[in-house]
Amino acid sequence: MTDIWNIISSNYVTVGSATPSSVKYVAVDPDMYQGSWKGKYANGTSFEMTVSNVNGFRAKAKYVSGTTVKYQDVLIRDGSFRIGDSKFMVTGVDKAQIATVVTSPVTGTSTLEKAQATRG
Repeated sequence: MTDIWNIISSNYVTVGSATPSSVKYVAVDPDMYQGSWKGKYANGTSFEMTVSNVNGFRAKAKYVSGTTVKYQDVLIRDGSFRIGDSKFMVTGVDKAQIATVVTSPVTGTSTLEKAQATRG
């Protein structure tokens, strides 16, 4: 029973020490986000991010890469949002960057894959 309390208390300390963002959520221009974004990671794996129903700072997103498919309601802040293990950031007109944490099933190591996306 003490092991459970040790785990809970250590996670409580970890979460409590995180610094929250001071930036507030504000309405975004839907035209900057809505649509289908495509790109390829350096390892050749392609992906597609579809953003729809942008209302204020909320939107619906769908991420597809290989056999991975994720649907999620997202909150947009600082020009970006997270969906699963990926962060999507608009960098300009019809241009974006995506960063995804990929964990190897063989070794268990995690790597950060980054790629450029274009809307079209």
